[in-house]
Amino acid sequence: MDVHVTTQEPLLENAPTPLLLPQKTPKTPTQRTMRKAFKGTSHLAKLLPTGTVLIFQTLSPLFTHQGQCQTLTSKTMTTCLLTLCSISCFLLSFTDSFRDERGKVRYGVASLKGLWVLDASIRVPVDEAEKYRLRFIDFFHAFMSILVFLAVALLDGSVVSCFIPKPSEEAKELLVTLPIGIGIVCSVLFVAFPSQRHGIGFPLSRN
Repeated sequence: MDVHVTTQEPLLENAPTPLLLPQKTPKTPTQRTMRKAFKGTSHLAKLLPTGTVLIFQTLSPLFTHQGQCQTLTSKTMTTCLLTLCSISCFLLSFTDSFRDERGKVRYGVASLKGLWVLDASIRVPVDEAEKYRLRFIDFFHAFMSILVFLAVALLDGSVVSCFIPKPSEEAKELLVTLPIGIGIVCSVLFVAFPSQRHGIGFPLSRN
């Protein structure tokens, strides 16, 4: 009687090969710098009116054509956008809000006599008008808001590429460190001298 011997392959050869996870490629210094820049943009934007930041972030890529700016019209429109957003940040720093008798939020502009309410039919109670008066710190916050917005604009790649298409290495370093430095200084000053106003585009007070 013939005996047939069958050889079996080792079980390990039939086992599925484990999936090799792709190794993370180390980030270049430029990528790390850009990551910090984007984080800085989101942090600085919290110090500015929400509407102004949203308009800038929406229109900036459109006006600059994703940073190309091949025509004079693109640069002019981008310059106008930066100017109008800066003026908006400055003026909105003088706005404030309060709740009327029905609990509805009313907005107004600070003046030397109190708060000029946008809705002329509503007036601030006389006993509360004093705390809404225009003060020196309001101008301080207004100028600080302009600096913060300019820092946000410098961290925007489309705006930088529009006006400085081929920056040198020194210019690249300056374009990164300058806005971050402005942001750090302004953040510290905003904490040290906080604003008591809750104007248009800023978080509302619970009270």
